[in-house]
Amino acid sequence: MPTPKSRSTAPVRSPWYADGLRFECTQCGACCSGEPGYVFIDESETAAMAKELELSVAEFERKFTRPVGNQTSLIEYPDGDCIFLDPKSRHCLVYQARPIQCRTWPFWDSTLETPADWQDTCDVCPGAGSGQLYTLDQIEIRRREKSV
Repeated sequence: MPTPKSRSTAPVRSPWYADGLRFECTQCGACCSGEPGYVFIDESETAAMAKELELSVAEFERKFTRPVGNQTSLIEYPDGDCIFLDPKSRHCLVYQARPIQCRTWPFWDSTLETPADWQDTCDVCPGAGSGQLYTLDQIEIRRREKSV
């Protein structure tokens, strides 16, 4: 008779940010501008933004989205700024209906991988590293909403 395999008793390592991180959105628009990238959206996000702008979903998709592989992304201005970043006020034109990817900033896999990645985030985002203290649980909820 085979013997049962023993279970690993190795301790589970807490992430480096286990004591929490501070963040308070200043609505400066820094996270919405700069290098070109992608803001991937799904059907429910598309519908919410279309409603916010009082457009049909079809019109919203035609004006503001582009296919990227089998996904859909918001389009950008030629300088890389999000199409919904108002060039004058630097505020989001669909803030109340912004996509999950935007709502979960700065708690993304890519910004939380190492303390250096978080510091890079703090260097470009005036709200990262200051303001409200988010607990590990609060950070993990946001981080898991969408992999970025």
